[in-house]
Amino acid sequence: MKKNYVYSILIALFLFTLDASAQEGKSSSYGKIQENTIEGLSIYPNPVSGERIFITTKANTEKEVEIFDVLGKRVLQATLSAKELFIGNISPGVYIIKIKEGEAAATRKLIIR
Repeated sequence: MKKNYVYSILIALFLFTLDASAQEGKSSSYGKIQENTIEGLSIYPNPVSGERIFITTKANTEKEVEIFDVLGKRVLQATLSAKELFIGNISPGVYIIKIKEGEAAATRKLIIR
C-alpha cells in the first residue's frame, strides 16, 4: 500500500513537471505566450486531512474548479461562488487542481490524506 502511494506521488510530480514544461514551451509567431495566472490565489489546507478546502483570490469572483487524479481522470468539477469546496468524496492521494477565474487560470498540486 505504501509502495503504491510513493508511486502515485512520483507520477503526480512527473505529470506536474511535464505540464509546467509544456506551458513554458507554448509560443506564437510573436514569441512566448504569457500565462494568465490568478492573482492572490490561495488553496488551503494543503495537504488536506478534512472534507473541505478553501480557495481564495484577490478578485474573489466565481471560479470553475476541476480536480484530476494522477492518471488525468477528472474526479471533481464544480463552480464556486464562495471560497469553500467539499472534497469528502475524494479518496486520499495526490491530485492536480485546476482553477479558472474569468480569463485567468492556475494549476496546483493537491494532497488529500
